[in-house]
Amino acid sequence: MTGAARSRIYLATIAVLLLVIAAMAYKFIVVGSTQRGEDGRVAVVLEPGERALMLREMREFVAGLQLVEDALSRDDMPGVAKASRKLGAARAHDVPVAMMGKLPLEFKTMAFDTHRAFDAIAVDAEANGTPKHALAQLADVLQKCVACHATYQVTSSTGH
Repeated sequence: MTGAARSRIYLATIAVLLLVIAAMAYKFIVVGSTQRGEDGRVAVVLEPGERALMLREMREFVAGLQLVEDALSRDDMPGVAKASRKLGAARAHDVPVAMMGKLPLEFKTMAFDTHRAFDAIAVDAEANGTPKHALAQLADVLQKCVACHATYQVTSSTGH
C-alpha cells in the first residue's frame, strides 16, 4: 500500500468518525429522546427514575411558586428573594448529564431561561424591587411554564 493510499484511508476514517460524532452531538444536544405524543405534544422519553425526578422537580416548582406568591401577598421582598433563589439556575445542575441528553434543545432552553428568571426575581427583590415588579416577573415565569406544558409531555421508556 502506497503512502498516498494510506493517507486517503486515514482521511476517510477521520471523516467517518467526525460524522458519527456530529450525529451523536446533534442527537444529544438538539433532538434528545422524543416521539410524537398521543395528544400532539412532543413526548420526552425518559427512564422511569428520570421521569420521577422531573415530576418531583415540577412539584417543587409549584411549591416554590406558592412561597413566592405568599411572600408577595405580604410585601415581603426578602421572602420573595429567598423563595426565588431556591428555584434559580443553581437548581439546573441537579439534572444528571444522561438525562440532560434526552431533553430536546428547546426544552433545555426554556428550562434554563426559567431558572435564570427566578434568579432575576431574587436579585431584583433584594435590590429594593417592588411587589408589582416581582409579580410581573412571576407572570413571565408562569407563561414559560404554560408554554412548556403545552408543548411537552414526559413519558417513560416503559410507556407510563
